[in-house]
Parts: sequence; structure tokens; C-alpha cells
Amino acid sequence: MKIFKKTIDFLNRWKNIDIWGDRNEDLSEDDIKYMDSIPSQNPYGVVGMIISGFAFVFPQYPFSIITLIFCIVTFFTFDKEKEDNPWTFIMGIILSLLGLLMFITGEVHQLII
Repeated sequence: MKIFKKTIDFLNRWKNIDIWGDRNEDLSEDDIKYMDSIPSQNPYGVVGMIISGFAFVFPQYPFSIITLIFCIVTFFTFDKEKEDNPWTFIMGIILSLLGLLMFITGEVHQLII
């Protein structure tokens, strides 16, 4: 549980990084308000979708379970007012379930060259 708390703390710090830099002097107050009002993606959803993609590409039992739990737990951090959509969480859950299903059935990706 300690590593999960450290991951959540890291992602919370990453979420508060100012992506616009020093807020250039050329921008008016209206521009800054508009940029702040644009919905963004939840970083937990993006991270969950990326690691679930790895769980799908490399289907292994513990990795798929961990990513599935991560996506389900962090789904509840989604804020409808500030963030764009929950599809990153949904895709993460689907990809980790597919990786788990592939592991259970013994399927692997076939690379045809």
C-alpha cells in the first residue's frame, strides 16, 4: 500500500505542474481565463491507459491484475467539471481485462514479418 500512496502523491504533484510555463506577458487576462477553463485529461486515466496497454501487449497475470485495480481505483478521481472524458479509464480497464483474458487462455500476440 505504501508504493500505491507514493504513486498517488507523485501523480498529484504532476497534475499541478503549470503547463503554460511562466504565463507569458503577451497573454491577456481573458486568454489566461480561457486556457484555465479548457477541460483537460485526468493524469491517472492517461497513466492507467498506458500501463494497461503494456499489460495487453505483454499479458502476464500479476501485471494485468495490478493495472486493472489501478484503473478501477483511480476511476473515482474523475471530475466531470474539470476534465474532458472518462474514456482513458474505460480503455485502461478494457485493455487490462483483455491482457488477463489472454493470459488465462494462453494466447500470445503473433508477430508476422
